[in-house]
Amino acid sequence: IHTNYLRSASIAVLLPNRRPPTMASSASVSPAAAAAAVSGAHHRLLLPCSPRRLPRPRPRLRLRSSCHRLVACHADTLLPSSAGTQAPAACTSTASANGFSDWLSEHGLPPGKVAILDRPVPCFREGKDLPLHYVAAGQDLEAGDVAFEVPMSLVVTLERVLGDESVAELLTTNKLSELACLALYLMYEKKQGKDSFWYPYIKELDRQRGRGQLAVESPLLWTENELNYLKGSPIRDEVVARDEGIRREYNELDTLWFMAGSLFQQYPFDIPTEAFPFEIFKQAFVAVQSCVVHLQKVSLARRFALVPLGPPLLTYKSNCKAMLTAVGDSVRLVVDRPYKAGEPIIVWCGPQPNSRLLLNYGFVDEDNPYDRIVIEASLNTEDPQFQEKRMVAQRNGKLAIQNFQVCVGKEKETIAEMLPYLRLGYISDPDEMQAILSSEGDTCPVSPCTERAVLDQLVGYLESRLADYPTTFDEDDAMLADGNLEPKKEVATRLVRLEKKLLHGCLQAANEFINDLPDHTVSPCPAPFSPELK
Repeated sequence: IHTNYLRSASIAVLLPNRRPPTMASSASVSPAAAAAAVSGAHHRLLLPCSPRRLPRPRPRLRLRSSCHRLVACHADTLLPSSAGTQAPAACTSTASANGFSDWLSEHGLPPGKVAILDRPVPCFREGKDLPLHYVAAGQDLEAGDVAFEVPMSLVVTLERVLGDESVAELLTTNKLSELACLALYLMYEKKQGKDSFWYPYIKELDRQRGRGQLAVESPLLWTENELNYLKGSPIRDEVVARDEGIRREYNELDTLWFMAGSLFQQYPFDIPTEAFPFEIFKQAFVAVQSCVVHLQKVSLARRFALVPLGPPLLTYKSNCKAMLTAVGDSVRLVVDRPYKAGEPIIVWCGPQPNSRLLLNYGFVDEDNPYDRIVIEASLNTEDPQFQEKRMVAQRNGKLAIQNFQVCVGKEKETIAEMLPYLRLGYISDPDEMQAILSSEGDTCPVSPCTERAVLDQLVGYLESRLADYPTTFDEDDAMLADGNLEPKKEVATRLVRLEKKLLHGCLQAANEFINDLPDHTVSPCPAPFSPELK
């Protein structure tokens, strides 16, 4: 799992014929993976030959005017198709895909109906960056067809890495996630080179570098200048918080080493924090996040799994129903729609907003029905009646600090839900407060001036939040229509544009409530302890 393109186009060297450890069968699987990307520094290996020294980075090559945006397409049929069915038309086959598919076949992958094809990537390295691989239909498919089955002997889980007892003890410490354990395991396996059973799979993950279907890495690995593409978006704070969480896990890696001594005795290397610098671990962690499949209704030791032919080779979509399912001793993918040979196989990425899709997988879904933003409202703690107001809020299912989810297409409903909470903060008369305490249900409009004050505060907040973005909604549309944006800037522009669309919807709803007020001559009431909006 490294952050550099491979120095050789070929990764077809196979391992000695070592049998992997056996693994028991698992139950039903829901492939809502986690994570996203690998380093924006395209010139660093995840595991350099000397673990304590990083190679000197080379300067990023500029895009030449004569350079096409996309490199050429190649294709390689992964699995034999049934007789009489044509595989997708292919350009020159790649040795790397051959090596990976040969390894899968040699270790028990049954014949299926998919192919590994090359996805063109933007040309920012004079054509030297290898195309990404993705799983496509190897023949025409119908809804309900089994696209492929991966035997559990080729699936990486913590059950294989640590064993149930160690996992249970580890997870109760609440300091290390499953992703950190899987990342550390693969980092040590990679240091073994061709002696590792997982060598071809790790080489395939290296090639992908955690990039999603838009060939973009997670913002966790963007440079500071690249993060400026997201200025105004709450995802900037999420990146900082996630980075701090990864660093905390890095500081606990030695705990895993000592708790699972029997596992790591096979590795003649230093303890984790001495063998791997933080930046190397971070790149591995983020790459594993982009690949991991979340298993449900299974033991803790199997809750997260790395499945060959799974992410990132599969294409994510928010409105898809296809999911990986464990049946007996294999993981099976049943497609939910018809496919023509050569079309990317699509799977569901879970009910995640676009900010999470970008953070985890490096892409944004324009048709995401689960997209949302958050408006945080909080009661003023300096209010003399704070405790009474908090009791009323809790009685109605709200907290002193309440997050309101603005879902796509539900902007007006969210504003209507916020109004009773905001009205509560504007009440200053003790008699009015006692009347509300003795009543049930949400806080109704108290007075025309209070209602106008509440709506004016909401409108001012929304306008201020929109002003935090350096570009307008129309300017974003113009940049995207031009089609010449650098990939990271393009995906960032798509995200902030969708955020602005939700904010504009809320602003329109708030103005509609103002227009519905019976008397527009009433001035807003002063509110010394008005709620706070963030």
